[in-house]
Amino acid sequence: MRIQQRLAIAASAALLALSLGTGAHAQEMMKLKIGTEGAYPPFNNLEADGSLVGFDIDVAKALCEEMKADCEFVTQDWDGIIPALQAGKFDAIIASMSITDERKEKVDFSAKYYNTPPAIAVPKDSALTEATDAALDGKALGAQSSTTHSNYAEEKLPSADLKLYPTPDEYKLDIANGRIDAVIDDVIVLSEWLKTDDGACCKILDTLTPDPVINGQGAGVAVRKGETDLADKFSAAILAIRENGKYKEINDKYFDVDVYGD
Repeated sequence: MRIQQRLAIAASAALLALSLGTGAHAQEMMKLKIGTEGAYPPFNNLEADGSLVGFDIDVAKALCEEMKADCEFVTQDWDGIIPALQAGKFDAIIASMSITDERKEKVDFSAKYYNTPPAIAVPKDSALTEATDAALDGKALGAQSSTTHSNYAEEKLPSADLKLYPTPDEYKLDIANGRIDAVIDDVIVLSEWLKTDDGACCKILDTLTPDPVINGQGAGVAVRKGETDLADKFSAAILAIRENGKYKEINDKYFDVDVYGD
């Protein structure tokens, strides 16, 4: 056989092997659908043009890249986000979901990817001087429903008149228009809102001491019950982006403090 023929056959074989290898790699690439709320800035928010932005979104993209996963985002109302995960609408939730024992009965979690405390905000002209149950007695306190913050208010501030809202947008509108006296949410969510024109009405009254039973151990990636391998992959990816500097890059894009917490 001529040298040219042997070289041509060898080249063809190499190309075939490369093609098969590439195809196998493509087949092995994990495909995931990520559920998020899209209504919780600065962590996740659906923009008018349909794009998703925020800390949760950037972290999710970094985790998917670290895991070599092809990820697609799906938005879902908060109240139905765990049932939607269980029904297979998506494979994981990355939406500032706190890791609590109550939720662990329904889903499994990765390690935390951030942990920040709750706080209470009030109008700038409020007569309230402390965020205690006695001080809030009879006061209308707004919170997003089905959250650790609404649970905290029910447990720790029972004397307040708790008003529940489907998203933070509604309670922000009500406090800005004087319909409620105070709101409770994550300190970062409230602090970032106060920097906007819409949040110019209000101020932070106090940052609250988290209750580990109510507030959990930070926000994690939720997966279907029993899918611990996927949860472990997310945990490993969280550790990796913490170590390689990607987490700090995302953190510093949004915040002046490290939100990872203790």
